[in-house]
Amino acid sequence: MTDLALGPFMLPLHTLLVFLALAAALVLGVRLAKRRRLDAEGPLWLLAAWILLAARAGCVLRYHTLYFAEPLRIPDLRDGGFMPAAGLAAAGAAAAWLMWRRSARRIPLLGALAAGVLVWSAGNAAIKQWPPQQRLPAAEFATLDGQAMRLPSGSGRPVVVNLWASWCPPCRREMPALARAQAEHPEVDFLFANQGESAAAVKAYLSAQGLELRNVVLDTTRTLARQSNSVGLPTTLFFDARGRLVDRRAGELSPATIAQRLETLAQPPSAQAPAAPGPSQ
Repeated sequence: MTDLALGPFMLPLHTLLVFLALAAALVLGVRLAKRRRLDAEGPLWLLAAWILLAARAGCVLRYHTLYFAEPLRIPDLRDGGFMPAAGLAAAGAAAAWLMWRRSARRIPLLGALAAGVLVWSAGNAAIKQWPPQQRLPAAEFATLDGQAMRLPSGSGRPVVVNLWASWCPPCRREMPALARAQAEHPEVDFLFANQGESAAAVKAYLSAQGLELRNVVLDTTRTLARQSNSVGLPTTLFFDARGRLVDRRAGELSPATIAQRLETLAQPPSAQAPAAPGPSQ
């Protein structure tokens, strides 16, 4: 997922695309309804809510073992777990039901659906063709033992970089899930870059929590946060095997959303968009 930089803030383009698609659907649907002297705002908002609910339900069902292990995560939409295909399928079913109840709504609803799908499809196509603007930096940091460690740039393996601190509550909550993901996915390089704390503080925290992590480094000057335009913690960066940033999560990850993003990283390089031209790492 590519982000759009708005000053110091980062907005995921897929998030922006959702709002643009819903706005296009609402505007065209309301305009078509007014021409026929119909009130379609209520059904259109109902349709939008149904799409979001279905997209969430699709993700919960896809990763049900992870969500059911922690059921309180299911209604927490902050983890970003959605399945767009489920939302689109639900949109078609809901629109058919609303048109069956009142056939006069057919044109506004069909127009709204067409506008939303067109904006969503065109936007997705544009994002896939948009070359990632950020690559895994060739930087060097100190490990907890004081050894120098370079980021695995150009290793030919996917890389997940987690920016965290022990004083950050969502960082603490997501860390066990990231530790399990590191243990279960040896084909992915996980790097845990602590932001601004001393080696003693990090060691004490990991020991107290019983966390066994590999590749923990100290980013005392918050270099990675600046280079990635990350304005808060935790932030997790997902780089493909070519070192290109393909996804970003600002905020807490759940076990399910970690699994969802790792599935994307598991795609072979031939299935991904061509790399942007630039100097080799």
